[in-house]
Amino acid sequence: MTTKEHDASVYEEVQESSEFQDLKRRFRAWTFPMTVAFLVWYLLYVVLSGWARGFMGIKLLGEINVGLVFGLLQFVSTFLIAWAYARHAEKKLDPIADKLRHEVEEKTK
Repeated sequence: MTTKEHDASVYEEVQESSEFQDLKRRFRAWTFPMTVAFLVWYLLYVVLSGWARGFMGIKLLGEINVGLVFGLLQFVSTFLIAWAYARHAEKKLDPIADKLRHEVEEKTK
């Protein structure tokens, strides 16, 4: 068996393992809903900016209006999602991924 064939079979074996399937499930269970939530939030901002100009133009404090606050909240939500994902990955994904990586490294030595 050549090294290439050996490596491919190791990776196929890992891909079929229950641990790898659990890793994919955990990743998707967090990522897909969060992506949908962020896209809805972003599209709400775009729609309100285009079709609810009166609402977005309401002044809250001096020259600061609802549209400006919503725009800044887009940045805040982006950073919060990145922070939340990093915590999720550290607790739920990284331990499984590290274990799988070590198994592959051992098998391909």
